[in-house]
Amino acid sequence: MTNTKTEYRPQTAEIIAMAGKGGTGKTTITALLIRYLVKSGHTPLLAVDADANANLNELLGLKLDKTLGEIRDSMKTDTPAGMTKSDFMEMGVNHAIIEADGFDLIVMGQPEGPGCYCMANSILSQVMERLARGYRYLLVDNEAGMEHLSRLNLRQIHTLFVVSDPSSRGVLTARRIADLTKSLGVRVGRKVLIVNRTPRQMPKELEDQIEKTIKDTDLLFGGYVPFSQELFECESRQESLLKLNEEVEAVRQAGKIFKNCMD
Repeated sequence: MTNTKTEYRPQTAEIIAMAGKGGTGKTTITALLIRYLVKSGHTPLLAVDADANANLNELLGLKLDKTLGEIRDSMKTDTPAGMTKSDFMEMGVNHAIIEADGFDLIVMGQPEGPGCYCMANSILSQVMERLARGYRYLLVDNEAGMEHLSRLNLRQIHTLFVVSDPSSRGVLTARRIADLTKSLGVRVGRKVLIVNRTPRQMPKELEDQIEKTIKDTDLLFGGYVPFSQELFECESRQESLLKLNEEVEAVRQAGKIFKNCMD
C-alpha cells in the first residue's frame, strides 16, 4: 500500500493509534499488531491501553497491577511533602509499566470521576511524552470517541488504524472517526481502514460502501481480516494471542496489512 494522500515524519517515537466502535475486535487487532511488530523486530515498543474497557493485557497474557487513572487520582492526596506532583506522577507511571518480551504495556484505566483533572492530565501528557522518547513505537489502543488522543496530547500520529466489523454501521462509524481527527486538531500521516471478522463471502453492498468510503475520505484501505475460529477459541480460553500459530489465517492476513503499512 502506498500513501499518496499525506506525508508525515515523526519527531520522536513513531505513534500508531487504533480506533473503532465497540465490538469490532479493535483490541484483538491491536494485539496482533504488537505480535507483528515484536516478531519482525520493530522494537522497543510501548503499548498504551487507552480504552475504558481495558483488556489488552488479557489478550497479551499480562497481569495488570496499576492503571494511570489510579495514579492520577492518588496524586491529589498521596503526593509526599517535598515532592512535586510531576515527580510523583512520573514515579507512578514508571511503576505502572508492565514489562514483556520486546514491548512494554501501560493501561490508562477508567475515565476520571467528579472534580477537575486538568492539571493532572497535563502532567500525565508531559510524562508520557518524555517516556515515549525511549521507544521506537508508541501504540495507543484507543476508545471510539478518541478523547484520550487529546488527553495524552497526541497531536501527531504516523498511522491511525480505523477498525470496522463487516457491517454498514461499522463502516459508517469508521468514516466518522476518520473525520473526527480533524476537529480534534490531530495531525495524522495516514488513516488505514481494516475490516475485521469478515465472512468468506462479503456482501457486494458492503464492498460498494467500503469502496465509496475510501473514495470520499482520506482513508486508505488496508484489507480484510477474516473471522478465525482458532483466534476466537484462544480468546475464550484467555490465552495470549502472541502464542497463536503463524499459519492461522487471521494472523497471516493481519500481518500482510501491517507489513504494507510498517515496512
